[in-house]
Amino acid sequence: MQIKKGDYVTRNSYGNDTVFKVINVSDNMYYLKGVEVRLYADATFDDLRLEEDIKEFDPIDEIDIKDELLTRGDYFYLPAKVLHIDGDEDYLSRCLKFYKRNGILAIGKKINEKNVYEQIQGLLKEYKPDIVIITGHDAYLRKKGDDINDLKNYKNSGYFVKAVRAARNYEKSHEKLVIIAGACQSNYEELIKAGANFASSPKRVNIHALDPAIIASTISLTERNREIDLKKLLEKTKYKEDGMGGLICNGLMYVGYPR
Repeated sequence: MQIKKGDYVTRNSYGNDTVFKVINVSDNMYYLKGVEVRLYADATFDDLRLEEDIKEFDPIDEIDIKDELLTRGDYFYLPAKVLHIDGDEDYLSRCLKFYKRNGILAIGKKINEKNVYEQIQGLLKEYKPDIVIITGHDAYLRKKGDDINDLKNYKNSGYFVKAVRAARNYEKSHEKLVIIAGACQSNYEELIKAGANFASSPKRVNIHALDPAIIASTISLTERNREIDLKKLLEKTKYKEDGMGGLICNGLMYVGYPR
């Protein structure tokens, strides 16, 4: 059996629970990126199982939040504007397609997780979004005896926290700027403390590539005088309250009449 760049694989040591695409091969080390989850990994050939029947299509991409929330009638709608900052270009593209399908104005920026905090205030001033997403890749680097709350034990949580603080310093109100932050296994508590409305990951699990976009889209398409049903919202995400959590808030969409 030969495994090459572009193939789909799972890892035997993790019970073959997550499908990855091989993005590079070097000296018998295979570098992997999650197909659905926001996760980078590496493995040796002996740990990999080739998955030949995997397709890129994921039904989550087809979720119709606009049809669920909007009634046509005589009213018109002005959904909230989204600024989506992502450390991964493929996931960013996928999220932007999701916003477009749901009729949401979204600006996407591909920025390395380490650099977001330096650029985010300038982007907020330029685009004036109602919702900002700060995501990409992360990982909880587990070692026996490690403190789960120490940001040093995470790949990118510390950078996400700095970016959230910068965004919240720009706009203090959680109602005027909704911040959604984090990726796979991120330090949920520190992101919420830093000022995020929603964050990953309460149980330090992986999250789906579209989870932040699902939350942003629901808020964007919910009326300003209507409170978000937080538990119902988290149910829409891949791993529910294990993967994402946050604060109860109102929607950010304006509704007008007549159409």
